[in-house]
Amino acid sequence: MSYASLGLILILTLIFLYNSIKILKEYERGVVFFLGRFQKVKGPGLIILIPFIQTMTKVDLRVIVMDVPTQDVISRDNVSVKVNAVIYFRIVDPEKAVIQVANVFEAISQLSQTTLRSVLGQHELDDMLSERDKLNSDVQAILDQRTDNWGTKVANVEIKHVDLDESMIRSIAQQAEAERARRAKVIAAEGERQAADILADAAKMLESQKQALQLRYLQTMKEVAGDKTNTIIFPLPLDLIEPLMEVGKAIKKDNE
Repeated sequence: MSYASLGLILILTLIFLYNSIKILKEYERGVVFFLGRFQKVKGPGLIILIPFIQTMTKVDLRVIVMDVPTQDVISRDNVSVKVNAVIYFRIVDPEKAVIQVANVFEAISQLSQTTLRSVLGQHELDDMLSERDKLNSDVQAILDQRTDNWGTKVANVEIKHVDLDESMIRSIAQQAEAERARRAKVIAAEGERQAADILADAAKMLESQKQALQLRYLQTMKEVAGDKTNTIIFPLPLDLIEPLMEVGKAIKKDNE
């Protein structure tokens, strides 16, 4: 046998081994077809195929991170924003992922774009900015349901950015400033109302207790007298001189 024949046999043997022996990693599975018909899912480890009769498509079972391109979204209150997101999903059924859809990654990418626009378009701008966790859950639930027939599981969706134009940013800043001013006025008015209520209660208490009123008057006089001043003008309440007047009248009556 010539060297050419031996070389040809060696090349055919290598081609046969290359097409018949496959090694799949722990996170990989192989969807095997026998003469074009689905046979079974194999892996991980060593896989032996019959060349040209059996074919295999590899499937990665790890979590895949996919960026959703920036989408132009019009909110329910007619505000135009640009939104992008990221999706975390993995293939849980290799058979469906290969047979039910031609390109599972492209299909999920397109579906995520339309779903993101649809869900966010049903909410107002304030919801997009303040209730992002709820929007993430809504988009994730819809994608997970619609991609179930493709053998995938959408684990999480995260809205990364909600970009506004400059005019809308200024409007939001003015609205926030007006809201802060309103809250400050409300707090100040509430404080004045509470102070008025407390003063009214204190006045009622002093009015019911004449001795307390007199003591309060004397305390005020003491505080005023402590100031650096030469002249003090103060009213003399009748409650203080009425007892003296009664005593004077009694003395006058006795002398008569």
